[in-house]
Amino acid sequence: MKLTAILTGLALATALVAVAQRRAAPSSPPLAKNEAEKRILGVLDEIVKSGKTYLSVPQQDGRMLRLLTEAAGAKNVVEIGTSTGYSGLWFCLALRATGGKLTTFEMDHARASTAREHFQRAGVDQIVTIVEGNAHENITRLKEPIDVVFIDADKEGYLDYYQKLLPLVRPGGLILAHNIDMPAVASGYVKTVTANPDLETVFYMEGGALAVTLKKR
Repeated sequence: MKLTAILTGLALATALVAVAQRRAAPSSPPLAKNEAEKRILGVLDEIVKSGKTYLSVPQQDGRMLRLLTEAAGAKNVVEIGTSTGYSGLWFCLALRATGGKLTTFEMDHARASTAREHFQRAGVDQIVTIVEGNAHENITRLKEPIDVVFIDADKEGYLDYYQKLLPLVRPGGLILAHNIDMPAVASGYVKTVTANPDLETVFYMEGGALAVTLKKR
């Protein structure tokens, strides 16, 4: 049974990688609507150009995170895996418009500190809460309904995060999972969400392989 699950996961991962290798047409760069957006985009651009900061997601995925969050009118976004705050800044572009907030979880203190600096420079630190420590434990303290969840941390832990947070995701809310072409994610998380009739999942493969899952109403 275990071997079958592993083989199924590898087959899923192989199929997803094949899709990812199909190159999409290049997109235009993001444009700032106002000074606040210009400030955030400026920090995002500096992070990329410096080459010194680890990027948790490529720009294509960052733009998709922003688009989905703003389209959903999200007020409460939860991110597992703050890293250096790059993906969080994309969320903040949307949350400024929706009047929402970001709660983001990070194990590594150095990365969390770097993220704080980025959020402050971008002028969005007032709408971001960084929770340091073991996210598997810390997310159990969440009580409010969640509009969007983004999972981008330890790959073997995706299923645990999903199972703990799914009850809090509102009907019509989104669960986003990154790097779903990795075998550890494909064999567990992807297999589980695509088998759940209460969910609808599509795959965005232009960047780093993003699963977009809707919790049906």
